[in-house]
Amino acid sequence: MFPYFISPPGEQSLLQKMVVLKDTARNGTQLSGYDETMLRKIYDWMMKMSAHPRATLALAIVSFVESSFFPIPPDIMLIPMVIAKRSKAFFYAAVASVSSVLGGAAGYAIGFFLFLSVGEGLLDFYGYSEKFTSFTTYYKESGYGPWIVLMAGITPFPYKVITIASGVIGMNFYIFMIASIIARTLRFAAVAGLLYYFGQPIREFIEKYFGLVSIVFFVLLVGGFVAIKYMF
Repeated sequence: MFPYFISPPGEQSLLQKMVVLKDTARNGTQLSGYDETMLRKIYDWMMKMSAHPRATLALAIVSFVESSFFPIPPDIMLIPMVIAKRSKAFFYAAVASVSSVLGGAAGYAIGFFLFLSVGEGLLDFYGYSEKFTSFTTYYKESGYGPWIVLMAGITPFPYKVITIASGVIGMNFYIFMIASIIARTLRFAAVAGLLYYFGQPIREFIEKYFGLVSIVFFVLLVGGFVAIKYMF
């Protein structure tokens, strides 16, 4: 069974879409076989490392870099690691959460200190440059900054874009960190918790539908706070 970003042959996966976006941003071309091969090699390396004696360290590194520039989410390692050692499910979730939040801080620093020299290149690589300016304008003026960070940290929305954007607009760093801690902890704890209690049978559900479930959860979470606000 393929994860939600590695689709079966004949279907365009998120992995392919990322490469299309990158190539289109660079020169308007379509999917490059070399680039897809490169990303699949990274994916295969992550799967291999999930069974390595130093898998925990690898999970921490992947979780850190994914928050600022790495293309593949750490769930790819977290899922098989938890299934292999369910007793360590929440330990692995904690490692992923802490490392991801620290990586988010690095992404914030890229946006705040190094946007012209580093951040723009990263956004161009993933094809986000064109709409980034309008997005950051809305991000800064909307007043929903913490909610946007929370949304990106829980759902499949590219968290790295939000970490860099948060630095660019100079969002309050402490609020950014609090929202990131809550979001990333909820995300990885949810994955680990489902696998801990249900094991292998729940894996297919997570790989196929976790993105959709996380979006629904976030909508319900926001709706709950809105309802409380108007009720009281």
